[in-house]
Amino acid sequence: MNNLETKKIAETSTGKKFAKSVAACIPILLLSIVLLSGGSSLPKEPLMRISFSIGYVFINIIFFLMVYTKKTYKYRRIFFVIYALLFAVSFMTNLIEVRGSIFYNESTFINGETPFCHMVIPMIIIPAALTKTIIFPGSLLTGFASIASMIVIWLGASIAFGRGFCSWACFYGGFDEGCSLLCKKPKLKINRKWTYLSFAILISIVLLSAATLAPVYCDWLCPFKAVTEAEQITSTIVLIKTIVFYSLFLILVIILPILTGKRTQCGLFCPFGAFQSFSNKINIFEIRIDKNKCLNCKKCVRECPTYSINENSLANGKALMTCTKCGKCIDTCPASAVSYHIKDTKIGVKTNLSRYLFLYPAYIFALTIGGGAMIKGVYRLLKLITTGSFF
Repeated sequence: MNNLETKKIAETSTGKKFAKSVAACIPILLLSIVLLSGGSSLPKEPLMRISFSIGYVFINIIFFLMVYTKKTYKYRRIFFVIYALLFAVSFMTNLIEVRGSIFYNESTFINGETPFCHMVIPMIIIPAALTKTIIFPGSLLTGFASIASMIVIWLGASIAFGRGFCSWACFYGGFDEGCSLLCKKPKLKINRKWTYLSFAILISIVLLSAATLAPVYCDWLCPFKAVTEAEQITSTIVLIKTIVFYSLFLILVIILPILTGKRTQCGLFCPFGAFQSFSNKINIFEIRIDKNKCLNCKKCVRECPTYSINENSLANGKALMTCTKCGKCIDTCPASAVSYHIKDTKIGVKTNLSRYLFLYPAYIFALTIGGGAMIKGVYRLLKLITTGSFF
């Protein structure tokens, strides 16, 4: 076979691969129109139409690149970081426009104007069961991010892809992931025993919330108050809380990820992440390691952003229950031994099909939860550029 024939075969193979990738993207091309528009008609305002177009093109290019290159983590992380940043812009500017400030006060609680956050879910279960009360000052059925709508979306996502929620749909996760990407070479190693901390925090805040009938984590420990909403400072106690919020954000979301190259907030501290780990038990998808291909180089152990693969789990051929299915171990494995896998099926067989079956629900839920916020975030930024104001 001469060089010309080899070149033609390669071009044909590339063309087929491209065509198959485009065909695989058609469902997302169609569904993303509905998800980004919220099921209503396409925007008519010129600037919003431009924002919609930018978001639509970006989202579909990212999905195509994940499919075509088979580099899930590489392109998911771009989407995830931009998603988090645009969500923060959209969320905070919306609060300012609706109620005049990102700070809440007693009247905000009384009026049920606080958007529901998935972080609260572990804390509301026991009080709801015992007292038939939702210990969160939001609207049950109406308004932006109502309690019922967010719980339904969370349940669907948990069934669809388990703790994959934390690497695909959580609108906070992109912050510590983005900072972890700034670490070219880890300057700090954290003992893996600290991974139990998030479970200890989960148990503590669930019990304390049940005892006090208040969402303790939200009141005292949530780092993401720094990029969403926080209580108006009217007392020394509130001032202390605010210092705690911003300090935790600085340490857990910025400094430690930069030093370690890991998602320290998500992997070591977040109680919702610990709670969400249990959904991996009922979800059909998992990360498996084909021990027949594995070189035992332990690169997956070193590279996992959430400490979800250790030497014992590697020997067992699968990730731990804390796995967020981000895909980094798959992208970095030199032997292609790691893959998305459907439970109770043969390991190493039809791995590409398993990957597609995981990518579709993961991306669809990501767009369901964050697609609209991304478009609005782009709109606010374009508004700022063109008029000098977000509004």
